[in-house]
Amino acid sequence: MTTVGEALITVLEAHGVDTVFGIPGVHTVELYRGLARSKIRHVTPRHEQGAGFMADGYARAGGRPGVAFVITGPGLTNTITAMGQARADSVPMLVISGINATDTLGMGLGFLHELPDQRGMMEKVALSSERITEAGQLPGALARAFAIFSSSRPGPVHIEIPTDVMVKPADGIAVALSNAAPPAPDAAAVAEAAKLITAARRPLILSGGGARKADAALRRLAETLGAPVVETANARGLLHGHPLCVPASPSLKAVRALMADADLVIAAGTEFGPTDYDGYGDGGFVLPRNLIRIDIGADQIARRPLTVGIQADCAEGIEALLAAIGPGHPAAKDGEARAAAARKAARAELKPEYLAQVHAV
Repeated sequence: MTTVGEALITVLEAHGVDTVFGIPGVHTVELYRGLARSKIRHVTPRHEQGAGFMADGYARAGGRPGVAFVITGPGLTNTITAMGQARADSVPMLVISGINATDTLGMGLGFLHELPDQRGMMEKVALSSERITEAGQLPGALARAFAIFSSSRPGPVHIEIPTDVMVKPADGIAVALSNAAPPAPDAAAVAEAAKLITAARRPLILSGGGARKADAALRRLAETLGAPVVETANARGLLHGHPLCVPASPSLKAVRALMADADLVIAAGTEFGPTDYDGYGDGGFVLPRNLIRIDIGADQIARRPLTVGIQADCAEGIEALLAAIGPGHPAAKDGEARAAAARKAARAELKPEYLAQVHAV
């Protein structure tokens, strides 16, 4: 007999999961029974918060969802900090927790690590939280989680399984893989953006965490336009060492001056949050006046004034722009000089001891 806990491992493997971070406990032992017979690698931290941040780091480094197994109660609450960071930075993370037996939930009977409303707590942090109450719900719950990761702005997703459900038979469960995809770039918006790009003489690109998987397309766009590329903290390394790259905070005066001088700004996967754009709290950041935004989230595009918004995965949106511009677009001749001047001016703003720390890292 295959149990729900064992079937979960099979479904995770079908979704491409190769690593899980977690600490075994009485509420998750049935998950580990299946894990021992799978090809999935398990990494055990010293604390569940470590499991959460390991899953976060795995997703950032490799681009695939990080997965954590934790017990109910303190095991799950220990991951909340990591989940909150993943929510803030749009990092795909799947947290699968145990929970006490179904007929004990909400009774306040003092079962080990019980909480009055575990899912209610998770719904404040996770993009979604589901409880599996029978074997047949397992494939759909996992498919919905991975659909969030692939079709919209990602973040943490929580699934909980009661201990009595984990041991139920799950023979013959069919895996339901998600084929969800982000919206295709709107042709009219792309055409309008291409006109703005064609007319621009001093273009600039802002890259955020949403562009992490778009490095190749981003490089081609920058080189096609001759546009400097400012990288926010979550985009650092995308164009490392490239002469058009400006790996400096948009909160610095030098970078703000570069943005103000541009006659067109293309923002790819950045939410214009104060952490990146007003890090010193001086209120001096001004949204670019001629702005094209590419973002997978419609809510982000609607949140601030812009000239053209393209809702799409950043790589697909950039590729659509490149196709609309065509191969004969003349690149700005001073792009590398503008980028070099901004890098030099940004370094001059920083104290020598701070620069030494940056170079040491």
